Amino acid sequence: MNIKIRIIAFTIACSMVLSIQAQKVIEFLPKGKAKTAIIVCPGGSYCWLDKKTEGIDVAHWLNENGIAAYVLYYPTAGWAAFAYHSRLIYRGHQYPDQINALNKTLQKVRNKGYQFVGAMGFSAGGHLVLTSAEYSPKDIAPDFVAPIYPVVSLSAACTHKRSRRGLLGEYRKRNKMLCDSLSMEKHADRITCPVFLVNCTDDPIVNYRNSELMDSALTAHHKPHFYHQFKTGGHGFGATAEKTSPEAIKWKSLFINWLNQLINREIIE
Repeated sequence: MNIKIRIIAFTIACSMVLSIQAQKVIEFLPKGKAKTAIIVCPGGSYCWLDKKTEGIDVAHWLNENGIAAYVLYYPTAGWAAFAYHSRLIYRGHQYPDQINALNKTLQKVRNKGYQFVGAMGFSAGGHLVLTSAEYSPKDIAPDFVAPIYPVVSLSAACTHKRSRRGLLGEYRKRNKMLCDSLSMEKHADRITCPVFLVNCTDDPIVNYRNSELMDSALTAHHKPHFYHQFKTGGHGFGATAEKTSPEAIKWKSLFINWLNQLINREIIE
């Protein structure tokens, strides 16, 4: 067998294995009965997942605050597909596999009887939870979403191109209609739940203008949301203080206060 064919075959096989392994939900329960559950979607440019910092560590922090957490390992392109463009030959995982995985998880978590079910996502995971807020069926859609330093647009100048390719693949990343439909700022009118949004101006990975676009769109459509932009903090820190600035880690207390106010208001109403 020609060496190039062997390399391609190996690449495709790796993509398939990694894609299968990416579909998983891990349950983290706090002490005592939780009224609120949050599905956690790690980031990774839709190519891989930061399972620890933006997944497991976030779940532990939520548990400490009495919140049940479900870390979703949604389908991603995989490192082989990213490095060798194997999806030119083999479809692999791409849109809508990711939102389908989140919808299935929302349904399963809702069936557990929680009073509130939300979704929190980091980077590309932030784009995923915003997609859910805009497009998931009403009967399973999240009660709130928290995109943290998220990818937002797939069509603006500030687009994170690696995430766009990870989500849409080598061919569809050039499809203008699809990119527009998955640019969250262009469809903010569809959002029916409160949004908690934070990012950092010095983010070296996802251009800070992504969050500004989302904030402007939510404001224009009079959608309930909280937005805070930190001057420093970078990207990819999740809930880990050692990986960001003293100011940016304050997003955790801001979120808990916001969520408590939201829940108390819902209970009273």
